[in-house]
Amino acid sequence: MTNPLLNDLSSLANIPTWLLTVVIVWSLFWKGLAMWKSARKNSPAWFVALLVINTIGIFEILYIYLFSEIKLDDLQSEKKVKRKVSKKPIKRQKAILE
Repeated sequence: MTNPLLNDLSSLANIPTWLLTVVIVWSLFWKGLAMWKSARKNSPAWFVALLVINTIGIFEILYIYLFSEIKLDDLQSEKKVKRKVSKKPIKRQKAILE
C-alpha cells in the first residue's frame, strides 16, 4: 500500500518512490534534531530559520556541528580578556611614571 501523495510527487519529479521516502525521512530527522537543539539553546531566530529553510538536511547539519557550538558567552569573555590585557600595560606605565 503506497501513499498517493508520494506517488504523485515521485512521478512529478521522475524519482523512484523509495528514494523520495528516504530523502523525506533523512530531512525530517536532521530538521527535528537541529530544531530541538536550537530550542534547547533558546535561539528563536535559529529555530525559525531551520523551520523555513529546506536544504535536505545540509543547513541543519551545519547548524548542529558548526553554528550551535559557538557560544556567545565565550566570544564575549574572549573580548573582555583582550581588553584587560591591552589595559594592563597602560596602567603599569602610569604607575612607573608616577
